[in-house]
Amino acid sequence: MGSIGIGSVCAGFGRDTDDNLRQIGALVADARSRGVALLAFPEACLGGYLSVLGSGRDGTHADAPEDLPPVMDLDGPELRRVADLAREMTVVVGFCESDGTERFNSAAIVSGDGVLGVHRKVHQPLGEGLYYAAGDGFTAFETPVGRVGALICYDKAFPEAARALALDGADVVTCISAWPASRTASAGDLADDRWKHRFDLFDRARALENQVVWVASNQAGTFGSLRFVGSAKVVGPGGEVLAATGTDAGVAYADVDVAEVLEGARRAMFHLGDRRPDLYQEPAHA
Repeated sequence: MGSIGIGSVCAGFGRDTDDNLRQIGALVADARSRGVALLAFPEACLGGYLSVLGSGRDGTHADAPEDLPPVMDLDGPELRRVADLAREMTVVVGFCESDGTERFNSAAIVSGDGVLGVHRKVHQPLGEGLYYAAGDGFTAFETPVGRVGALICYDKAFPEAARALALDGADVVTCISAWPASRTASAGDLADDRWKHRFDLFDRARALENQVVWVASNQAGTFGSLRFVGSAKVVGPGGEVLAATGTDAGVAYADVDVAEVLEGARRAMFHLGDRRPDLYQEPAHA
């Protein structure tokens, strides 16, 4: 296939779905003009994220969200519009999905042919489970740009999630986020924020340990009580940052020959091939 253009979006998206789709359309058009084949948008880019998060593992909230993201169906008009915009490109978008009973925080991988695959966020931080059901698996999907997996935000903090996608053959993992800055001991400058540091560290580690191309998008600006750290990026399989937006809104663009960089990274040491899964057992507790 040779080199492909990859873009990772850092931008703000709220509750106005029409405005979100206009913004998505403009960013897709700009990416197309640059020859981009894969473009990842942030978590909840079609309807906005939660306006507050809880403060601890008990799932409690100091405040409830003012409103919840609009529910969308996989065959609904919003994702059909994304497919129309995508055409020959592969686009990853975040939305609130309904199966008719539950709500899910979901990522859809979309091309002009429609929805190619969906990931429902598995790991739920700080009370998110009060509003969404959790997903139950990790699957990579065939796309026009190769085999691609998707994760959402807090999923990246769990090595097992990215590893499951790599073992399922993902050459590229897109991790779309609405990752906020720390609300305690917060930094005046987002570049110094401790949660931004974690965000960046997870991105580089997940790419390196799985020897995949890692595409991390994020929301920008503020929404409700949340201030997002930005930092969209494309990371190579050696953990090297190929392109990044920093904390400002923008798009991180990189041209990557995925097959070539993966072959180069895996030539001397192939982490997936050198695994010892027979030894990786959960400890037995009395």
